Amino acid sequence: MSSTLSTAPAPTRRRRWLVPVLIVVAWLLVSGATGPFAGKLSEVIKNDNAAFLPAKAEATLAINAQKKLVGENQPFVGTLIFEYADGVTPAAQAKVDALIAKIPSLAVEEGKTVGDFLLPVPVGSQVSKDGKAISTLFFFDSQKSSKPFASGKSPIAISVQAIRSEMKAEGLDGHVGGLAGLFGDLIGVFSSINGSLLYSTVGVVFIILIFVYRSPLLPIIVLLAVGIGDALAQAVVYFMAKAGVIDLNGQAQGILLILVFGVGTDYSLLLVSRFREELRNYESKYDAMRVTLKGVIEPITASAATVAAGLLCLSFSVLTSNKSTGPVCAAGVASVYVAVLTLLPALLLLIGRRGFWPRKPAFGSDHPEEKGVWGKVARTVGRRPRRSWILGTAFVLILCAFLPTLKAGGLDKSFTKRTDSVIADEATARHFPAGRGNPLNILGPADKLEEIKQIALSIPGIAGAAFYTGIPEGTPGADMAPPKVVDGIGEVDAVLKYEANSPEAFKVLKSLRASLHSQLGPNVYVGGFTAINYDSQIASTRDRNVIIPIVILVILLILMLLLRSIIAPILLMLTVVASFVATLGACAIVFNHIFHFPGSDASFPLFAFTFLVALGVDYNIFLMTRVREETLGIGTRPGTLKALMVTGGVITSAGVVLAATFAVLGVLPLIVLAELGFAVGFGVLLDTILVRSIIVPALVHDIGPAVWWPSKLRHDPAAIKG
Repeated sequence: MSSTLSTAPAPTRRRRWLVPVLIVVAWLLVSGATGPFAGKLSEVIKNDNAAFLPAKAEATLAINAQKKLVGENQPFVGTLIFEYADGVTPAAQAKVDALIAKIPSLAVEEGKTVGDFLLPVPVGSQVSKDGKAISTLFFFDSQKSSKPFASGKSPIAISVQAIRSEMKAEGLDGHVGGLAGLFGDLIGVFSSINGSLLYSTVGVVFIILIFVYRSPLLPIIVLLAVGIGDALAQAVVYFMAKAGVIDLNGQAQGILLILVFGVGTDYSLLLVSRFREELRNYESKYDAMRVTLKGVIEPITASAATVAAGLLCLSFSVLTSNKSTGPVCAAGVASVYVAVLTLLPALLLLIGRRGFWPRKPAFGSDHPEEKGVWGKVARTVGRRPRRSWILGTAFVLILCAFLPTLKAGGLDKSFTKRTDSVIADEATARHFPAGRGNPLNILGPADKLEEIKQIALSIPGIAGAAFYTGIPEGTPGADMAPPKVVDGIGEVDAVLKYEANSPEAFKVLKSLRASLHSQLGPNVYVGGFTAINYDSQIASTRDRNVIIPIVILVILLILMLLLRSIIAPILLMLTVVASFVATLGACAIVFNHIFHFPGSDASFPLFAFTFLVALGVDYNIFLMTRVREETLGIGTRPGTLKALMVTGGVITSAGVVLAATFAVLGVLPLIVLAELGFAVGFGVLLDTILVRSIIVPALVHDIGPAVWWPSKLRHDPAAIKG
């Protein structure tokens, strides 16, 4: 093996260390320049579903019409609710009124008070008909409250927090709900992404890497390279959002962090594993790295291209929130790809074999892969390939059978726990119409307003309807004022008996729209919080039906170009799609009977598919590129078994890392992210442990060299011997 060593002159060999040093210095300069922007994503986030709706959605048309009446500064309504089991007393009423009067003067940040972000309208309390609750509405100025403080914190979140703190200080057992309370809780969750989510992700990856490498130093090197790649990704996304290229939301921000650390660690595992393998073949670490990069650049590049291309297919979405997730995550994959293929090799070269301490790979030492667990797995697959893939496929099909039980028609709850806004809305529903504070906004011709009101009152599930007068509820004389009309357009506000995001509310909305359109024509629009969420679900269903076939086609074409084959890519895509369907079946079991989630967001199948197919194909790429490489020397069947031996450990480790990082999404108390985290985590483990490790190699071994058709790799030396 020593004959393969470099014959470069001694001065050239001595200067080899200069290139990795320059690369590390360059990355440190890039990190220093982009670092200040990496933590500013919260300044450019939009978490309002209305900002992401299609232009032709009825809720969007209603919003545009409503701007004529209200202007750009539409109020952002919050509710305060206080319950009294023994009934409201005059003393209790006085205490609540004193708090309401004090709210505008509560201090927040930068010398501002809560009142600086509220509309200047009088606010009063209202006692429920059963006499056991007091409630009030307060109205945020949407223009002022949408601009974050210099610290990046949201005025709404800080104001809601100040109100809750003051209630506790005054000894009042009250809750803040409505849109203000909901968004205060949501913004509080997303603001922790660069805190709890980051620390949890890094901690989980570090612990797993310690077990994988049996080395205290390698995990630090890997996380350093991936962390710098993540900082670059966040800076790139920040500038994209700042320039208006994308509309960033908190969900995309959370997925970006998880995805970058997941795929970055996967690529690092593949590179480090191959480097360790080549250090046993080459005495010079530089020669070992040259061969390593030659061997891994194709699968890592193909993997990054596949994931990025699959995610960019989300650009075909009609929801701008989905449109932004694609470019955001693709930018993250590209950033960490560059870091892993440049910074990580430079760091490994500078530290050399010492980085693998205490198990340094000595030149000429044996390769342990062939004698380990994966050697046994490969030999088992080789002895009984057909039985292996048939049994594995049967297990996958059993899970697929549970798919029809998955409830993916939407969520009426956002959080995995009962946040203060959830408690407030539940309390409101017990004593007031549940839709109070989130009415349906019906926009139509001024001469049809009375008809609109009567139609709304005739719909079961509508608790009441009133003309929009421009005077907030609770203001003296508001109920006696005439409707406000601008350019021949007026508004009727209909209060629902049900919570605004519930299935019952959606049924009422559909009935109301059908009645209005059939009797008054298409120029009457129903908007509001319920309509926004319903139209978002409709758009998500359309996106799922359109984008999933596009993702399959794009990834299939990439695999055909990579493997120079038609049969193998089709085989791989079939196994990955089957793995996805089986994962949804497992999700149905877990969501319905273990986590007891109320359902799944309408966008869940699309996101789960995009991530699982793109990432699932990753591991097949890692395997099949090595199979192709080995086939050139020893043939398809023995090459498949050899590839399974040498890649089994690293690919399974990569799957465990990726599954663990997505599982960390459960740190955030949001059902949609918890569901996505479980789905991707379970799906990746299913793919790496069963599909990629058993089913795919068994199928390739069973089919033999024909799997490469129509490429020239059909010739198999092993077949001649047999």
